[in-house]
Amino acid sequence: MSTPTNAVNAEGIAEPFRIDEVPWREFGHGERFGIAYQVLSEFAGASQITVCMEVLPPGKQANQAHYHLLEEEHLFVLDGSMTVRLGEKTFVVAPGHYVCFPAGQKVAHSITNHTETPCRYLILGNSPKGDVIVYPDTGRVHVRLSGESYHASPTMEYWEGVPE
Repeated sequence: MSTPTNAVNAEGIAEPFRIDEVPWREFGHGERFGIAYQVLSEFAGASQITVCMEVLPPGKQANQAHYHLLEEEHLFVLDGSMTVRLGEKTFVVAPGHYVCFPAGQKVAHSITNHTETPCRYLILGNSPKGDVIVYPDTGRVHVRLSGESYHASPTMEYWEGVPE
């Protein structure tokens, strides 16, 4: 029996499915970053909200510390334990903990598995096409709409550099 590519039937209706039908993907960079994840919402044919099941291996960080100007993210821990960074503060979270990263909250967040066992959690977000993501640790600013990233620089006045 083949694995379905999604849960949308021939009539275009999203039907219930078991998450073990959803293919796993992996992301990693060097020794520090790495996760395995399933995009449940994509499999269901969703277009407004992204829902992922993620597994963060021991000793790994999921992403660079960042914040979103428009996207709101939610995290719910199912198994294991991890450290959540919010700006300069850190919090240890475990099964039953819920964390919200509100849109426009200019406090970088990241998650790291500080334990010897994998941590499994759900992460949800609205992923607006016009979002801007800021990475304060590196000075990177990513504009989702254009798919481009820039180095942050001090702000400038509206008329600065414009001849009179």
